[in-house]
Amino acid sequence: MTLQAQFESDIFHTSTGELVIKFLGHGSLWMEFKGLNIYADPFGEVADYKLLPKADLVLVTHEHLDHFDLQALSSIRIEKTILVLTQICAQQVKGGTVMSDGEEQKLAGIPIKSVPAYNLINKRPSGEPFHPRGSGNGYIINFGGTSLYIAGDTENIPEMKSLKDIDVAFLPMNLPYTMTPEMVADAAKAFHPRILYPYHYGKTDPSKLVELLKDEPGIEVRVRKMA
Repeated sequence: MTLQAQFESDIFHTSTGELVIKFLGHGSLWMEFKGLNIYADPFGEVADYKLLPKADLVLVTHEHLDHFDLQALSSIRIEKTILVLTQICAQQVKGGTVMSDGEEQKLAGIPIKSVPAYNLINKRPSGEPFHPRGSGNGYIINFGGTSLYIAGDTENIPEMKSLKDIDVAFLPMNLPYTMTPEMVADAAKAFHPRILYPYHYGKTDPSKLVELLKDEPGIEVRVRKMA
């Protein structure tokens, strides 16, 4: 089996070329666009990053190991790699670009906007949210006019529900850390992505989300191996 064939992939036709998304697993994505290799949340348990192409751009949503695996990151990071981090992640690795809530930058020629990612309801026994406000990012990436939203670990927060013009969305669905299928459906009905991928869904049955949104016009739910 070739490296390309190891992972499920989807192709999107943008105004400036093809965007290929490869589903590495869990919260980890590998995207190819205009000769660039772009990764989201590298995690060594879903892929052998030593075998993957070196990164032009890496987006990290937050500091938890299953999203910010330093060993996996070191396997794809080279001198030219642009590394986008949260403030907490930047304390663990040098040379990255920190993006805060609502910030917009053009990196590797690609417009990127950071949006909040946090818990409102789900908390640790101590009362601390699994993902406190201000600790994590989601990212909206514009690929030739096609907007892709990677939510990170978050719930259906107001900032998510107020998003506009999202073509492709990755929303987490893994209790107790992120959302139930009902919470994902609630968010999707609010901001109406054209294509919705549940991801980082663990043992949650994604068919429940498909059922919840089966009568919602204009939203295509695509299930890939992203447990």
